[in-house]
Amino acid sequence: MERFGQETWNKLSSLPGVQDTFMTYTVYDDILTLSLVQEACSLLNVSADVFLKLFGEHFFIFCKQAGYDTMLRTLGGNLIEFIGNLDALHSYLSLSYQEMNAPSFRVEMTDDGKMLLHYYSDRKGLYHIVPGIMEAVARDLFDSKVTMVVVNQSEEDERTGKKEHVVFMVKQTTQASETKHQDQSCHSEVGKAFFRTMRDRCASLAGEKSGWDLIRAVILSKKDSQQCTFLPCYPDKLWMEEKAFCNAFPFHIVFDENLKVRQTGVNIQKFVPGLRARDATVDHYFTIIHPQVTFTIESIRKFINSQFVLKSYKEKHTTLKLRGQMLWMESLGCMLYMCSPKLRSLRELQDVGLHLADLAQHDVTRDLVLLNQQRLAEMELTNQLERKKEELRILSRHLEAEKEKTETLLYAMLPRHIANELKDGKSVEAGEFEVCTILFSDVVTFTNICAACEPIHIVHMLNSMYSRFDRLTNIHDIYKVETIGDAYMVVGGVPVPTKTHAHRVANFALGMRIAAREVINPVTDKPIQIRVGLHTGPVLAGVVGEKMPRYCLFGDTVNTASRMESHGLPDHIHLSTSTYSELKDAGFDIQERGHIEVKGKGQMTTYFLLGNLLMSEDCIMGKEVGQTCLYREDLHGQSKKEADTDTDGRNDTDQRDTYSDGVIAPGSSHLGTITPFAWDITMPYETNEDSCNTPANHFNSRLCVLL
Repeated sequence: MERFGQETWNKLSSLPGVQDTFMTYTVYDDILTLSLVQEACSLLNVSADVFLKLFGEHFFIFCKQAGYDTMLRTLGGNLIEFIGNLDALHSYLSLSYQEMNAPSFRVEMTDDGKMLLHYYSDRKGLYHIVPGIMEAVARDLFDSKVTMVVVNQSEEDERTGKKEHVVFMVKQTTQASETKHQDQSCHSEVGKAFFRTMRDRCASLAGEKSGWDLIRAVILSKKDSQQCTFLPCYPDKLWMEEKAFCNAFPFHIVFDENLKVRQTGVNIQKFVPGLRARDATVDHYFTIIHPQVTFTIESIRKFINSQFVLKSYKEKHTTLKLRGQMLWMESLGCMLYMCSPKLRSLRELQDVGLHLADLAQHDVTRDLVLLNQQRLAEMELTNQLERKKEELRILSRHLEAEKEKTETLLYAMLPRHIANELKDGKSVEAGEFEVCTILFSDVVTFTNICAACEPIHIVHMLNSMYSRFDRLTNIHDIYKVETIGDAYMVVGGVPVPTKTHAHRVANFALGMRIAAREVINPVTDKPIQIRVGLHTGPVLAGVVGEKMPRYCLFGDTVNTASRMESHGLPDHIHLSTSTYSELKDAGFDIQERGHIEVKGKGQMTTYFLLGNLLMSEDCIMGKEVGQTCLYREDLHGQSKKEADTDTDGRNDTDQRDTYSDGVIAPGSSHLGTITPFAWDITMPYETNEDSCNTPANHFNSRLCVLL
């Protein structure tokens, strides 16, 4: 995530078959690892070897940040020593991570001084991680640069099980060697001075020493001036009794080239009594677990610098694991295995049948078992915390999903800002709205339909109709108040005031009429017919009730809108005078109905809305390709910056001549500039006999539209 970002990981974890969370102390199958690598390579468009090398570099950084920095720095003073002690580090970590299946490393120096790194692993295809790790180690710990090339890759025949064996050619260059050519002239002078000093020193010692002793004395005399050189001193004979040795090192084995046991410690005899037999061989009682080599002297000497783990065959239903070092004694032709029991906890100590008293006083296994017992308890606690954390994360995610569903249902019942105030425990005061447009609709002959068919058919019909109407409320951004039976009520300008409330509700009414044609009457198998009524005026709105609170509208405007619907005609949109006043100059096709008697209102002049001359049916239904906004107020937030920079280039006449009622005309440019109003005196209609009342080809005539 540090290199490619959180978004890349989110994409990767969302792929099928990819796990999104991993626990620190949980063992995962290699199939999951390889699948994750494959999906990551496909997503990032990189090869597997490049990806694994990057992972190797990051893994070294991760280990440092996880608290292993000091441990890694103390493995060795150079890269060869570091690699030689990696197996020992893995052996230590296996005490905590029992099921860890770590690779094995071996360094081989050729006769010409080249370094070969042997990599052994039970997992195939992951060897590209090694160059990434080694380059990061050399760069960070030893201030050098490493290049690695694969010289051999084969099925390993030295290890049991035919595992993968990859040999790398390692070339290491230090900063000094890279910059050597830059100051070569300076070094030449220093070299001459050093040669003169060596020559003088040789002359002074010529009478005392000769041959190689003279050369050694000259070199050491110079070296002693810079650092202290230690030369070990060995005794002429071993001042130690055989019994004392076997008691001091109770877990050791000495065997010859034929694996015949020559000597054993006292405690190992107690747990594996068969080793005391005259012709006993070590491979008859033990098998090598690490490194996984065949049990021969040649294989052991090849891995002589590795830590060896031996496991006994079952003796009285228990097995004993030994961990230690192999030492080859050339003069005796024997191998000394200096070891101690490999134990992770006090529980394992008891299971094997050992006690702390069976371990030598100087053996650090005593302290290691006690310390690891505490570490295992801490790891178990950490593991439990991780699992609880993961459970909480999953529960939190499910809670968010359920909360989203609950809020969706709540916002379907109440306006969003009203619902949020109620959730916060606030009381919602009723508010007055000076002007809004209310719509009522119902199904023609709905009572007869209910009497002639099954209730389930009525439910299906209403659900089909209301689903289409609900979609239109989202398109035109108006508020659905309620449905009672076949009655459908919406309002524009409430609860969020808007200047285009009448235009939105009028376009919604036109969409209702179009959508109703797709709903089939279960009695006649023909499209249903609806009556629609609109009225504009002031209302009082507020939340009513506690158990099932509803956002309701009150006022004479609601009553008048209901009268417009009940006094309307089938498949017609009935308008009051106030709604007509809002729509008359906005490009709508409106026909005067005349004076009618309205119950409770007396004589009223009403109108029929026939269509919108500036919008197609697809635009009204929200099916037009690329359509985002239908009303100028919706565009206000998007185009505010553009309007600020464009105001200087437009005169007052242009601004006055745009459509002043907030409706955006359809077309490829309706989201950009608004077409200015222009009077056109071209003939509005052709008058030939074949096309009576057919519009002429000059569709840009705004006079025709208004007339």
